[in-house]
Amino acid sequence: TLGTQTDYRDGEAQTDPYSPEYVVHSGSVPEILTLAILTWGRGLPAGQAEMEIIDRIREKRAWEAALPPMDSPSNTAKRLKMMEAMERKEWAYREEEIDKLQKVQLEVFKKLLQRQEENQNELDMIRLHNQWQNHQKAKEEKIRKIQRDCALMLRKLIAKSKNLMGKLERRDIIKDYNDFSSHTYAPLSRIGFFPDNSSHYYAVKNFYLNTFAGLCELEKCVPDSVSQLKIKAPKPKCTVTKTGYIKKSGRLDAVLAQVHQ
Repeated sequence: TLGTQTDYRDGEAQTDPYSPEYVVHSGSVPEILTLAILTWGRGLPAGQAEMEIIDRIREKRAWEAALPPMDSPSNTAKRLKMMEAMERKEWAYREEEIDKLQKVQLEVFKKLLQRQEENQNELDMIRLHNQWQNHQKAKEEKIRKIQRDCALMLRKLIAKSKNLMGKLERRDIIKDYNDFSSHTYAPLSRIGFFPDNSSHYYAVKNFYLNTFAGLCELEKCVPDSVSQLKIKAPKPKCTVTKTGYIKKSGRLDAVLAQVHQ
């Protein structure tokens, strides 16, 4: 059998084609042996380049068969001339192959340079975007500062406009305490008053709650009825009346107890 392959076989598990052993008879040079360097995946299956190599090998073998023997000076000169022409042809072919390889390398270099340029442009765009964001933040911060300074100057101008003559006014304590929006009740932080700075002064400090000795003393003052609870058992419900009549709930409890037993 040459080979068997099922319909459900994976393509990734496909092995290389089988190459059987061969025997070459003496005096024969098979043409297939000139392609022994080609293997599966490296030249096989044959493409356009491999077919050109095969044609060149056939052409060279035909040229070798057409060389005149070196039995006379004329044949020797003719043989040398044919060999020189073949050598020029080989060098021209090699130069052409080198040119093709250089063109391919040049295309690869162009693609690499283009990719590098695109990556660099992308990095430059990200850097420019970050710088633009930083400038925008600085601009917004400067605008907010200008607005704060403008509001402060406006308040100063309004305060000056209230006292154009520059007269000194005495403080009216009654007016300050009648107006709940005055500095007495609601001082402003911009004049140097920060009520949150002294908030720890209003914290309650209790000896009985913050110290262990205070807790022990507080525990002694607590009556026993708080720590020792006395629970009285509930009295059973009376299911029989004074006249001897059994209530419906009592009859139902008796039936349930009998079913449980």
